[in-house]
Amino acid sequence: MAKKLVIKVTAGADAPERSSQAFTVAAVAVASGVEVSLWLTGESAWFALPGRAAEFELPHAAPLPDLVDSILAGGRVTLCTQCAARRDITEKDVIEGVRIAGAQVFVQEALADDTQALVY
Repeated sequence: MAKKLVIKVTAGADAPERSSQAFTVAAVAVASGVEVSLWLTGESAWFALPGRAAEFELPHAAPLPDLVDSILAGGRVTLCTQCAARRDITEKDVIEGVRIAGAQVFVQEALADDTQALVY
């Protein structure tokens, strides 16, 4: 059975290298056939909104919209419930395919058999 990867990204435009690394690792894992669940928390929550990834720039990094698209095509993207609430983001606001879920779901995914969890 293929190993699963749960990635929590806590940084957004405030820490661009850390943020980009999380999305890059998630996209590479999806392309490699790994089951990926990417969690947007903290400032990365803004990337759940349409157009926000396009505003992100980091030299020598893959374009964030391309990474997000590839992750959504083969994996799962979740926006933290509390992070969304603190930013007044609702399910009707997010990119199609992004779900909003809380800590209980994160813990369940991270502790599943054959799962590796990473935090950026």
